[in-house]
Amino acid sequence: MGQALARTLFGAVHGHQLVYNTCWEDPRLDREALRIGPADTVLVITSAGCNALDYALDGPRRIAAVDLNPRQNALLELKLAAIRAFDYDAFFALFGRGCLPDWASRYTRELRPQLSPWARRYWDRKGGYFAHGGRRSFFFRGACGRLAGVLNAYVDYVARARHGIEALLAARSVEAQASIYDRELRHRLWRPFLRWIASHDATMSLLAVPRPQRDHLERDEPGGIAGFIERRIEEVFTRIPIADNYFWRVYLTGEYRPDCCPEYLKEPNFRRLKDGLVDRITVHTASVEAFLTAHETPVSCFVLLDHMDWLCEDGLPALRAEWQAILDRAAPDARLIWRSAGRETTFVDRLTVRHDGRSRPVGSLLTYARGLADDLHARDRVHTYGSFHVAALAH
Repeated sequence: MGQALARTLFGAVHGHQLVYNTCWEDPRLDREALRIGPADTVLVITSAGCNALDYALDGPRRIAAVDLNPRQNALLELKLAAIRAFDYDAFFALFGRGCLPDWASRYTRELRPQLSPWARRYWDRKGGYFAHGGRRSFFFRGACGRLAGVLNAYVDYVARARHGIEALLAARSVEAQASIYDRELRHRLWRPFLRWIASHDATMSLLAVPRPQRDHLERDEPGGIAGFIERRIEEVFTRIPIADNYFWRVYLTGEYRPDCCPEYLKEPNFRRLKDGLVDRITVHTASVEAFLTAHETPVSCFVLLDHMDWLCEDGLPALRAEWQAILDRAAPDARLIWRSAGRETTFVDRLTVRHDGRSRPVGSLLTYARGLADDLHARDRVHTYGSFHVAALAH
């Protein structure tokens, strides 16, 4: 597929759909890197909103969830409304199992009145996402969810590996996981078809992986994208404890469990959010640059996900403008984290911005915690990014 067609397909997927139905970044690492406290103001790209709720448990003054895709913000709005309106059992049914049997009546009566006009129109149309469980649950909806459904069909009907997946998810040690993977899964999963689909442009678009990220992987990784994915899945299944790896569980089963789920879905944390922490989250449909330009409150923690890979494609003007806005609005003690498909993001350091009345490269204004970042990256439960970056404004 040519680059122009690939870009068109990516735009069609990302610009007109709910892409992420769950966050695919490990907030356990983020909270350790950022050391969020009561004096902090956090900016996070919304994605599915899970991690904004996770950070709220550290009690910052404010969390601004910012996303260009209003569908992602509509999902976070729905979560905020459900925390305020529901008891724990109903909330876990909705966002833990992805299905609420009496969705239609409870949405209309309890959730809809709390939503913004855009979110209300969206869930009026898409509420059926929560009407069914199992293979039709919310976690198999949206772009990433549909791809998860396809891969589960492959596991069941082509690889015939469901028994091995269930055994792996029940394993109580990394040693047991490795044994199950080697004995029951490796030879079944990695057939030529799966390697082909793993590197196909359509698959990457469903995962909202833009062309620059693909180029990073093809350039940096032996075996390209398919080789990178195979190695990373093997590491997840054989080197990282699966017992609390809710990221992979939800896409392999269509639901979370109370003992294997995001922190906001655990009952004590749900109650803390309901008791007031949820009110510290605000939702904004805008680019990072536009949000920062319009709001003067200093930001002390920036969670930039992997979106800078997206902005490095066309000569970097959008990325340069974003970093200018970041530095203009950053608090003196600001900390920043981001991820990348590539092993490094030197394109960030080379950007030039205005600082203290003169032009400076961004890299000269940051102090990197590379040892911490490498340690956290090795423990990442998602394990699908090429690198993790932790930085602070240099004094």
